[in-house]
Formats: sequence, structure tokens, C-alpha cells
Amino acid sequence: MPWHAQLDLDYRLEQQRSVARFRHDGPLRILQSLYPEGDAVCHNVLVHPPGGLVSGDTLDIRVRAASGSHGLITTPGASRFYRSEGELARQRTELALEPGARLEWLPLEAICYSGCRAENRLTLRVAPGAELIGWDVTALGLPNAGKPFENGTLQQHIEAPGVWLERGRIDASDLRLLQSPLGFAGHRCIASIFFIAGSPIARERCEAALDAARSLIERHSLQESAGVTSPHAEVIVLRALAPVVEPAMQLLRQVWMAWRGELWKLPGQPPRIWAM
Repeated sequence: MPWHAQLDLDYRLEQQRSVARFRHDGPLRILQSLYPEGDAVCHNVLVHPPGGLVSGDTLDIRVRAASGSHGLITTPGASRFYRSEGELARQRTELALEPGARLEWLPLEAICYSGCRAENRLTLRVAPGAELIGWDVTALGLPNAGKPFENGTLQQHIEAPGVWLERGRIDASDLRLLQSPLGFAGHRCIASIFFIAGSPIARERCEAALDAARSLIERHSLQESAGVTSPHAEVIVLRALAPVVEPAMQLLRQVWMAWRGELWKLPGQPPRIWAM
């Protein structure tokens, strides 16, 4: 029987404290709220006890951040799309921010095992005056474990409606995409970090964020396969290709810390679970 799970997570500002409340159906949970930065920022860990998705499984995650609240969400480990036959395995995430809210969406990578049939959809609804920093990391197979991505498909969809859309289908049999220098050039990790604002980003802030990211890219081992741009007045996005997850995640964490400082004047405060 397929798993169907749903989580609704709401952040609200109550007496100058960002508070998280959630409702769930099926195997999705939020662990205890943590406040390593004080009351203003609520840190949460999203847990999916089964650990992976197969044919017909669906995860629906909806996050709402009310005005004035600031939430940070991460995961304790990678999500996994296992070998499937028949229906797609789906993960659908919608993040909605009210005016004046901030949200950080920082899950660990999604691993696509050989033979998977997967769809990973992320929708970002950011109201005027609200801002979001998030990332998306996908690993195709486990090359270091001798488990390459030899067959299967992934449908990837990231959208800020009316502002920014990235949509693509990765097929393990499409060697032109996976191996060509104009495609993934043999890399098996695809990573993006993005800053989405509900209003146009002031030019000075945008240039400072771009400069900070470019400086980090120039000093990183992925300098030849990473780049950052602002494709829309409300969007800044860095994309990177890597042979495996670790260097991509290292770069994204460095950029996240730099953007927090440049754009929000906040120190980089890694979630406690990243140190475990």
C-alpha cells in the first residue's frame, strides 16, 4: 500500500516570539521548536520516518509564515526516491509567506535511486514585503557506493508564480543531457540556492548578495560549474553542478550564511542537527 502523508506547518508571531504549530496526517512530523538565535527565529526539523518514497507514495507539505514571523526548516537526513514501478512517487511542497514574514527552507538532498519514477515540486508564494531563502539539492544515484543512476526519471518543478519557473525532466537514458558538456557534463548532483522577495530587491542589496556569492564561488572547488544571477527583480539564484553532494552542499551553506548577513543582517546560525 502506498504512503500518503500531509503536513501543515504554521508560523506566527506571538508576544515577539515566532511560534510553530502543525497538523499532520500520516508519517510526517515536526520535532520540538528550538531557539538558538533567541525568540525571533524558530528552528524546526521535518521528519519523514519511512525515510523514502516508492511507487504511489505522496508527501504534501504546506508551510505558512504569518506577518512578522521567521521560521527555519531543515531535515535530519536526505529524502529518497527508491526504485518504483507504476505510479510516480511525489513530493509536493508549498511555502506561503504573508507580508513581513521570513522563511528559510533548508532540507538536505533528495537522492534519486536508479529505477525511480519521481516528481519533486516546490511552489514559493511570497507576498510583498516578505522574503525567503531556500535551496534544492538533487543527487542522481550513489556513485561513491557503486550505485549509478542507470534508469528512471525525475520531474523537477520549482516555481514562484508569475516571477520564476524552473521545470525539467531528467531521464537516465538521456546521455546527451547527462554526459554532454552542454548538459550535466557527467556531474550527478544538481543544486540551487535562491532568495525570493515579494517586492523588487533594492539594487544595492541585490549587488551585495551577488558579489558575496561570486566571491565564494571563485574560491570554491566548483568554480567552473557554479554561477549566480538575478533573473528577475525579485529573485537571486545560484546554481551548481557537482560530481557528488558534499561540495555542492558546502557551497550552498557558505552562500546561505553570506546572504543571511548581507540581506538580513543576521549571523549564520547553522541548525543544531547539522553538527550531528
